[in-house]
Amino acid sequence: MTDQPERLDLRSHDIAAEKVAELLSLFPEIRTEGGKLDFERLRLVLGEAVDVGKERYGLTWPGKADCFKTIQAPSFGTLRPCPEESVNFDTTENLIVEGDNLEVLKLLQKSYLGKVKLIYIDPPYNTGNDFIYPDNFSESLQTYLEYTGQVDADGRKFGTNTDADGRFHSKWLNMMYPRLYLARSLLREDGVIFVSIDDNEVDSLKALLKEIFGEENFIAQIVVQTNPRGRTLDRFLAKTFEYVIVFARDSGIESISQVPKDAEALAEYSETDEFGRYRELELRNRNPVFNRSNRPNLWFPIYVDPATGHVSLKRSETFVQEALPRNSEGVDGCWTWSRKKVEEDISLLIGRQVSSGAWRIFRKDYLPSDGATTKEKSLWLDKGMNHENGKEELGRLFGVTPFDFPKSSAFIQKVARLATSADTGDIILDFFAGAGTTAHAVLNLNKQDGGNRKFILVQLPEPTGRTDYPTIAEITKERVRRVIQKLNDEDAGKLDLDGRSKQDRGFRVFKLAESNFKPWNAEAPRDAASLARQLELHVDHIRDGRTAVDLLYEILLKSGFPLTTPVAALTLAGKTVHSLADGALFICLERALTLEVIRAMAEKKPERVVCLDEGFAGNDQLKANAVQIFKTKAVVFRTV
Repeated sequence: MTDQPERLDLRSHDIAAEKVAELLSLFPEIRTEGGKLDFERLRLVLGEAVDVGKERYGLTWPGKADCFKTIQAPSFGTLRPCPEESVNFDTTENLIVEGDNLEVLKLLQKSYLGKVKLIYIDPPYNTGNDFIYPDNFSESLQTYLEYTGQVDADGRKFGTNTDADGRFHSKWLNMMYPRLYLARSLLREDGVIFVSIDDNEVDSLKALLKEIFGEENFIAQIVVQTNPRGRTLDRFLAKTFEYVIVFARDSGIESISQVPKDAEALAEYSETDEFGRYRELELRNRNPVFNRSNRPNLWFPIYVDPATGHVSLKRSETFVQEALPRNSEGVDGCWTWSRKKVEEDISLLIGRQVSSGAWRIFRKDYLPSDGATTKEKSLWLDKGMNHENGKEELGRLFGVTPFDFPKSSAFIQKVARLATSADTGDIILDFFAGAGTTAHAVLNLNKQDGGNRKFILVQLPEPTGRTDYPTIAEITKERVRRVIQKLNDEDAGKLDLDGRSKQDRGFRVFKLAESNFKPWNAEAPRDAASLARQLELHVDHIRDGRTAVDLLYEILLKSGFPLTTPVAALTLAGKTVHSLADGALFICLERALTLEVIRAMAEKKPERVVCLDEGFAGNDQLKANAVQIFKTKAVVFRTV
């Protein structure tokens, strides 16, 4: 029997199937005859680790169970490239994706799994009319296609979530949960998510993130002054603040950077010796929670030479003054260092007699050669971060501000500084892109510190009612174009001393659409005529009007390669072959394959080869030969 080439599954990455397979590999005894899970057996295997009680602490709402169905449902969409709307399409690694972010997040799962360093989103605050959602969440792609006029409407639509709705908060949670769930899997192990929100849903959002990310991975709830004068429409108090909820993918890994100390803090380093500038910090732990009783290993005497201030752990004729970690009222505390640490770094310690007559121990804290840093505070009052600043910034780009309440790029720059590095190519994802402020911030920050951060923006083409920018997605793209042009104009005529000409100032535009490949209709009638019709349609299963470039990027995405993967066009045996990732993957979209091109591809020894099934034109012998040739070269061969 002849080996058959593997058929590439062009659906989006099926997360549920992977999780089930992982469980079955760990506990094969829970597999049923049909290859599914037996939850009763799983409960028995896990034993006391399972909570079987009906009452437990947690967040629940109407529709939560359906959220998991939404998450697990595969996407039959694709992302079609739009080079004509892009800037430097062939070279840039930045992305702007126009489409429903739920479907886009599903499509990104395989290619961007665990690759994103920072997610920043400014989702709808649920004020009563600030977000639209599909009436039927289970038909998200179909609803989106109808909404954007890509297919004929059939009663499904997007609508607003009004506060008169009986499930006002539930609908917001149903919208947010699947998106945050899918977003988490895109984060690197040291990744972090920042989510802006106001009083309407701050409690729900925090509870939602705790459930998805784990309570142990909560980092902070930042308070940001966004309107110093206060909102005049507020009924009782004019609110001046919004919030940013921050969670880590894994709080056990360092994911947030420290910030440089200000001039006032640097002035504390007022002493100098042969090793540099330093300040003196008391060795006694000033936190009253820690004391001699609960930290007995940090309670011990240190002896001081009153003539020199030098210290020792042993009393002698020179070291006669005893110092203990007590406060000015004589209450026992403890040291911040252990006895071993004191012994190792005793040269950094100084003994001084204070006004009460007692002897205190201080340690020298030297100013680092690259500057002193400190933890960022959770109260942000910077004037450049309020909504007025964001509105003025957008107005300078467009002349007239085309967007209400845009975030300030300075605000998102601050977020990016905390969570990303300049020189590691960190990816920043914003799937509620709005006016494109995140891309503006990334481009500005890269110019300031010579960084090479990348951005991925996702925005629904929600109608604006304007003639110049008919959708919000058009505003997003145009803003980023203008920012790029502005930065390039500022650099024009300057010597490139800091490598700015090498910075990535471009973006690739992709748009959500139905898959380029027609899916098999499993719900079609089973009579002979209907099945024959389905078979005929599946023979020519590429949709009308789709180009080779459309097919290329869908195969690339579903094969697990990022949308910015370099693609080189090769000519082998007179046919065009696309080489990805330095020859790791070959994609041949020729409709008339030959034995010569198959041999030529095999000789290059790529890891994988994908060809169109119709390229064999029903020639089973040619396909069998291809299977054997690629197998001989240890090349994985697939058809679509």
